[in-house]
Amino acid sequence: MPLHVFPAPAPALRSVLTALSSPTAVREARTPSLLGAQGPVTPELPLPVHVLDHITAEGVAVTRLTGWRFLIRCGDRAVAAAETMLTPDGWAFSHFFEGPYVASTELALRQAESVPQSHQPRLLSVPGLYMLTLWLHGDRTADAAAGHPAATDLLVPLAPAPPGIAAHRPHRVAELLPVLTHRVTTRLLRSPA
Repeated sequence: MPLHVFPAPAPALRSVLTALSSPTAVREARTPSLLGAQGPVTPELPLPVHVLDHITAEGVAVTRLTGWRFLIRCGDRAVAAAETMLTPDGWAFSHFFEGPYVASTELALRQAESVPQSHQPRLLSVPGLYMLTLWLHGDRTADAAAGHPAATDLLVPLAPAPPGIAAHRPHRVAELLPVLTHRVTTRLLRSPA
């Protein structure tokens, strides 16, 4: 089934396009793949980035939106990524980067296209485990900036995944959340206020 990628907020996309057209921003990014890109580069596949703040005593993952991530494509592959962040003045460009999560995100999105149900792709960061997952939200019409992982949503850990958690293998939230709860630091585990 196709993924239902929501468009990023227009100011977020504009900030990335402005940064891509700025030689200073690209040069200061120090991403060799972006600096050495042969041909035009375009931001694609905007994904909302949510961070797992804590897990409630009832086992609900509480998340918050922290930015939008764009894969930067040159030719037939992603060579880098750009991230935006929400500031008091609205969405702003944060930084360019490259590394294993760029290719891993691209691979996970390709794999997600073969999942029988349609989903809304998001990214979910689990800072306590230095882990990033592709979050396939089952409600494809939901506001991409809101919500928390439902028990039936899928999480696909991106490579490199923490030891003992298989990268690129989809897990239902109801199955993976207890593993994360057990492994995450006590700083992340707290009861709701």
